[in-house]
Amino acid sequence: MTVRLGIIGTNWITNQFIDGAIKTGLYKMTGVYSRTVEKAKAFGEPYEATVFETDLAAFANHPELDVVYVASPNSLHFEQAMALMEAGKHVIVEKPMFSNPREWELAVALAKEKNVFLFEAARHIHEENFKLVEKEIQNIKGIQGANLTYMKYSSRYNQVLAGQEPNIFSLKFSGGALADLGVYPLYAALSWFGVPKSSHYFCRKIATGVDGKGTVILRYDTFDVTIQTGKIANSYLPSEIYGLDETLLLDGISDIACIERVDRKTSLKETISQPISQAPMMEEAKAFAEVINNPTDKEALKNYADWQELSRQVNRLLTSLRKDAGIIYEADQEK
Repeated sequence: MTVRLGIIGTNWITNQFIDGAIKTGLYKMTGVYSRTVEKAKAFGEPYEATVFETDLAAFANHPELDVVYVASPNSLHFEQAMALMEAGKHVIVEKPMFSNPREWELAVALAKEKNVFLFEAARHIHEENFKLVEKEIQNIKGIQGANLTYMKYSSRYNQVLAGQEPNIFSLKFSGGALADLGVYPLYAALSWFGVPKSSHYFCRKIATGVDGKGTVILRYDTFDVTIQTGKIANSYLPSEIYGLDETLLLDGISDIACIERVDRKTSLKETISQPISQAPMMEEAKAFAEVINNPTDKEALKNYADWQELSRQVNRLLTSLRKDAGIIYEADQEK
């Protein structure tokens, strides 16, 4: 069945998701919600969309939509996802899915009540090279630790330097480096090593009160994972996972294109990565469509349950780390 796709959030990552979804052959781009009809049409008409709405309730209840991809500012995810699920729509929410565990639990409960699927768009966990790393880790003798890095300068930091407060660097909109980029290596660490015994976030706050960059320490029984993340500088360091006799070198955390296995005793390097997809979000779009189109299939439902549990773990750890660093969102206040 072709899944009729609606979107909220007209930015570059939305374009990537639509491109990936269309390339699967499982989706039809159908509708756009935006603040103005003109903006909705300008974004959606090149994809042959026909539904354009400025009213969230009307969009959520539109009969020609099956699933909606939400890529609005972080703090808006919860309200929009709840409205969509109340109307019986499946929802794909760009990471970080929600601001805190309270929102996460309420949204998951509503999804179950309405018998709809709620996905977090953590694209990298669906990529073949990400899964390959997970398999290789199982074969590493005596894990000794890992260094995971994702640090990229945001052009919107220029606005902060000019005295402004863009959404991605705002407490009001649940922004900051950990939420925006740190969520990638956190997903990786929890996927590959499980939930840590303890954790701490050493961050550098910027003028708006959010974290501009920082270092996370995840402590496991016999090793530590160090995560470096930031949006106010670029890092070109590779990531690595090391054991007693071998080390895995990764050229990134998302869109992993090169994985090298290095033998400590011989210093020999072996490239084990697979060619990457030309559409970065195609794998996750396909995975979500398979669940939507096979709602009673045991394997599909197990995959969905696994993704949801991982999402829960990431949300809890993400919240714990930022609160440990004294970063409190407006969304954390009980309403």
